[in-house]
Amino acid sequence: MPDVELDAEDAKLVTLARAALARGSAAEGAAVRDDTGRTYVATTVALSALSLSALQAAVVIAVASGASVLEAAAIVGGDTAVTADDLAVVADLGVGIRVVLAGLDGVPRAVTSTG
Repeated sequence: MPDVELDAEDAKLVTLARAALARGSAAEGAAVRDDTGRTYVATTVALSALSLSALQAAVVIAVASGASVLEAAAIVGGDTAVTADDLAVVADLGVGIRVVLAGLDGVPRAVTSTG
């Protein structure tokens, strides 16, 4: 597996996503950063009437808090993958947004971006 280098701000997103995941028993944690530098975190939502990935939930929290543009995002989880649905939600808030995928250990495994 190739080494993935992150700048300090993206590494912070991974740390925040890991912390969110550690607080609960969710499958994954996520963090996003808006264009003003504010960060928002969430975990997977798995209710009988609502199901969101951690990244989708973090985007919802960001938008509900007034964010209209994102700069970057991070997802932390075991067998987590960046899905097309996750990228579509992030892409609603900008083009070229970096999305970091990291394992439970916080080690980045891949970086992708919105089209």
